[in-house]
Amino acid sequence: MKQNVAPTRSNLIKLKDELKFAELGYELLDQKRNILVIELLNLVDQAVEYESKVNTSLDTAYSALRASVLQMGKLKVGNLTGSINVENEIRLRERRVMGVKLPVVETDFNDSGPYFSPFDTSFQVEEALDSFKASLKLMGRLAELKVSIMRLALEVKKTIRKVNALEKIAIPDLKETLNFTISRLEEAERENFILMKLVKTRLEKKKERM
Repeated sequence: MKQNVAPTRSNLIKLKDELKFAELGYELLDQKRNILVIELLNLVDQAVEYESKVNTSLDTAYSALRASVLQMGKLKVGNLTGSINVENEIRLRERRVMGVKLPVVETDFNDSGPYFSPFDTSFQVEEALDSFKASLKLMGRLAELKVSIMRLALEVKKTIRKVNALEKIAIPDLKETLNFTISRLEEAERENFILMKLVKTRLEKKKERM
């Protein structure tokens, strides 16, 4: 839709600058959209992989725990697990992708075991402990990926809206207004040229009669 702009030289210059700016903005936003989509798809693939790793690790942990209970008895395993004291630290920081803040989750353990004697103790207790710790690390990474995916998906959606607004509304409107302004100025120049020619002809005729 053509903008309501007076067809003047100053407005013509202004419209050309606005069009260049809009086209540059479109190119930059289009590049941003492509980069964000690539990053988003990469994170989705990683999330699928880590979800599988979490499930496998938890299955291993619970299988080892069930085997320990069967071998040692529920009471003894309960007493052993009660003696375990593992402190964990979850640190959060951020990274940026095209201005979007994405979380980074780091999980560490302060482990000063062993917590029990290996004698009369099933090795599967240790396996269960190690698998649960591994699962917690994996879940931290999975949470990081899922939050990152949500934030990137939202930013992609916003960027697509801006790209579409420039491509389908702003740039066509500016081009239409620019072409209209150029057309009116050219028409005004032709009219002015004809007028000046008529004035010149009349002046010449007037000189001839003098």
